[in-house]
Amino acid sequence: MELSRRTFSALAGTAALGLSLGGSGDLCAAAATVPTGPPPATPGADGRTHRVDFDRYSMIVDGRRVVLWSGEMHPFRLPSPSLWRDVLHKLRAHGYNTVSVYVSWNYHSPAPGSYDFTGVRDLDLFLRTAAETGLYVTLRPGPYINAEVDAGGFPGWLTATRGTARTSDPTYLRHVDEWLTVVNRIAVRHLYTRGTGTIVLYQLENEYANHVTEPTGRDYMAHLYRKVRADGIDVPLFHNDKGRNGYWAPGTFDRGGERGRWLYGFDGYPSPFRTPPDWGCFGPGGLQGGSTASPETPGLIAEFGGGWFDPWGGAEFGGKGYAESRRTRDAAYERRFYLTNLANGIKVHNVYMTFGGTSWGWLPAPVVYTSYDYGAALDEARQPTAKLVPMHQIGHLLQNFPDLAKLDRGPDISCGAPDIRAYHLVNPDTGAHVYVLRNDGSADAVAAVPLEGTTVPVPVPGRDARLLTAGISLGRWTLRHSTAQPMLCLTAGRQDVAVFTGRTGETTETALECAGVPAVTVLEGTADWTYNDGVLRVRARLDGLTRITVTGRGTAVPLLLLLADDDASVRLWPRTTPSGPVLVHGPALLRTAVLRGATAELTGDTIDEADLEVWAPRGVTEVAWNGTRLRTRHTRSGSLRAERRLPGAGVVRLPPLTGWRRKAENPESAVGFDDSTWRTADLTTSFSTTPVPAGGPVLFADDYGFHYGDVWYRGRFEGADGAESVSLSYVTGTQGLLMAWLDGRPLGTHRMPVPDAHTVRRATWTARATFPLGPANRSLRGNGPHVLAVLVRRMQHDQDGRANDTHKAGRGLGSVTFNGAFPAVRWRIQGEAAPDPVRGPLNNGGLYGEREGWHLPGLPDHGWRPAHFPRAERRQGVVWYRTGFRLSVDPATDASIGLTLRDDPSRAYRVQLFLNGWNMGQYINDVGPQHTFVLPNGILRPRGDNTLALAVLSDGTTPSGPGSVHLTLLGRASGGVPVSPVSSPGPAHRPARSRASGRPFGGTA
Repeated sequence: MELSRRTFSALAGTAALGLSLGGSGDLCAAAATVPTGPPPATPGADGRTHRVDFDRYSMIVDGRRVVLWSGEMHPFRLPSPSLWRDVLHKLRAHGYNTVSVYVSWNYHSPAPGSYDFTGVRDLDLFLRTAAETGLYVTLRPGPYINAEVDAGGFPGWLTATRGTARTSDPTYLRHVDEWLTVVNRIAVRHLYTRGTGTIVLYQLENEYANHVTEPTGRDYMAHLYRKVRADGIDVPLFHNDKGRNGYWAPGTFDRGGERGRWLYGFDGYPSPFRTPPDWGCFGPGGLQGGSTASPETPGLIAEFGGGWFDPWGGAEFGGKGYAESRRTRDAAYERRFYLTNLANGIKVHNVYMTFGGTSWGWLPAPVVYTSYDYGAALDEARQPTAKLVPMHQIGHLLQNFPDLAKLDRGPDISCGAPDIRAYHLVNPDTGAHVYVLRNDGSADAVAAVPLEGTTVPVPVPGRDARLLTAGISLGRWTLRHSTAQPMLCLTAGRQDVAVFTGRTGETTETALECAGVPAVTVLEGTADWTYNDGVLRVRARLDGLTRITVTGRGTAVPLLLLLADDDASVRLWPRTTPSGPVLVHGPALLRTAVLRGATAELTGDTIDEADLEVWAPRGVTEVAWNGTRLRTRHTRSGSLRAERRLPGAGVVRLPPLTGWRRKAENPESAVGFDDSTWRTADLTTSFSTTPVPAGGPVLFADDYGFHYGDVWYRGRFEGADGAESVSLSYVTGTQGLLMAWLDGRPLGTHRMPVPDAHTVRRATWTARATFPLGPANRSLRGNGPHVLAVLVRRMQHDQDGRANDTHKAGRGLGSVTFNGAFPAVRWRIQGEAAPDPVRGPLNNGGLYGEREGWHLPGLPDHGWRPAHFPRAERRQGVVWYRTGFRLSVDPATDASIGLTLRDDPSRAYRVQLFLNGWNMGQYINDVGPQHTFVLPNGILRPRGDNTLALAVLSDGTTPSGPGSVHLTLLGRASGGVPVSPVSSPGPAHRPARSRASGRPFGGTA
């Protein structure tokens, strides 16, 4: 995802809504070969072969239409495989039928020819879990992904290789082919077409908006296409156009003669403060009209903003962090923008992000800090937010009403309200109508909607939207119209059940076709009804869950009408089973529903005490919740209801963090430090896009095999008599810094500026730090020898969004000059040690403590000095703090826990946080905005001992902390998923280093 960022299968009828639109248009109105009908079965690895096709209306699976309502999550941003199931359960339960995932090359490849898909990198496990959860998968393995990760997902070693990335350069393609071979070897095992997984779409490259008309770009895309097909990937392929330019639409590059298997897709991140755009049937059309760039394929938005990312310093959201992203892109935003997309014919709709997660270790790109919460519907701690309400309602709508998978643009209508934009769509098979009413004004408004010869007033809150339907089937009943939005319809027992939703306090009208006067009973809530001319009209005020039963003459099956406000709607959980559908009401989450004989076996979560109610097929008389059989009673609603409420989550007690021990490091600054095993910096040429200063050696860290975290330099020289100052040019990512010592004495620190609103997208920063050589360094007047020691926190590599090798921009020192003298400096360089064989190459940098394992559990630290917080010491360099703590969280409780750091914001220091040896992020006290860091269960032992290590880097200009450090409860639920501990080996498992270069021996194939 980068800085940029079709028609519903509707319901028919005549009618008209406000605001006239220009012409009926025919881009979404061509005949299709597949009629409207039931959706395909819930996907899974069922061992049967399947077909995945598409036409201009929608995706078609096994000859049945389906709208892919998708959420983005990244397994690499949740380094606890057990918790992948938790997030996937939540997506499925809340109406998503698809999960979209990037696969990040750098996460799996520490060195050329070395690939790791084990442990937290087990892609096979993730894809297997998605299939077990019943979700389709869109796989996006790049090779470039952007995604606000280091180098846009390119591995660090690729920054120091020949070849121009993202082109047809043969050296680059050789590396790409190797990467795709190993990824596709896994992906092929999980294709839905083979019945061994649920992958239905596969993306080539990512937002590739460069070299579009050049042979190097077209040949590159053609090469990727051939490679993926040769590897056995047989599902439809697509690319995500960075904007809406028609780039890589069908027919724009060579696909080897294959037809009908390539889709055009695009990304979109419109501002929440602007009018939602029409990127389809209601838009301007043409190559730049969104889905109209490819009128013979369904509208596909590979990424639509579910939030936005935040930079160091928080300039994007005024320092308020991701809470402000969530506030400005709230539930009303989702209804306005996402319903507009559906009206415009978008049938593959992926929300980026739905769960953002954590850019742990050195994973984040320079433009973001550790948290990648994104303001998403599920927050970084896996907790549901109010943003899930529209996603839940719309997702279940799309899965339960097949009319919406095939829609044409209907006659324009006018609704008499100037701020309301009306969209009208019609299903050509069923005649069902769909209306989307969007209020672009700030004040509430009422649309006068003409429906079946009458005008229905429909309130639309300011800057909000709603979807109406007419002519759809509700089981064996027919909806004339409703001012509430349909959410689901199923048959349970001896009745049809239909759910409609809206905002709390709204008064709704639902009209049903009835051949004669029906029997109507209001079981719960406030409602009345009238019957006239074959139409039953039910008026109800939304407050919780209103229940109404309707029995009509000549209709053997009664209808249970459930009218739910937003809060009640997200406590309604439909689930299909081989024995028939199940609807559960009450708990905070339904994870699984299995019918065994007469028992409905349910698993899920509660937060507070909750009722449990189940509508199930005939013959089900018992209910079990999380393995416990419940006593139930039959209700007038036709459900089974637990006689006792389900218990809520128990109390979670977090211990204070005490018993800290302290040890200072950076011995590398001392004159006598033995650097004989360090790499000699003697290269004269570089593959970096940053010029190498004339006359000097290459000092960029990547050229010497050091790609992540801090890097040390030690320069020896003589003959500096008369030098008045020393200047060091250096290059880093955002918020990089440099520290220097001469003959063991601190010279000072230089920091890159905090990005502001004008520089938040800048990812490579260059500067020259000049330090005076004053009285404390009179020894320079002698012949020497002298030692200049330099520590550079180079932060991360730039991404390559414009395909011009910006990921190869230098990192580390550039050059060193003396004012008043010209000594020849002989440099040695040391960065990170061998990649941790479990935690991977992005876990560690080159601090002495990291190289020596001070961050690891089990390190003997009894000789370290006791320490207490808050701290207030001045020192240039690094100090480590370690402590242990034990948690005793009830096994039935899923507790999300974070670590919070607070201090006086004037104090200049930063902290790397290690939990059980895992680098969980970086805190910069005087920059922010992040103060709380999520500690995912699995890495965190919720029932056991944990080791916490803090590496504090301070510049010596202010007292440095930490101030307060404490555990924070971010959420709790009774239920959850079983969590296996993530391997967290201690010092005995540290890899060997090459004595000649200070770098690791070889790599693992």
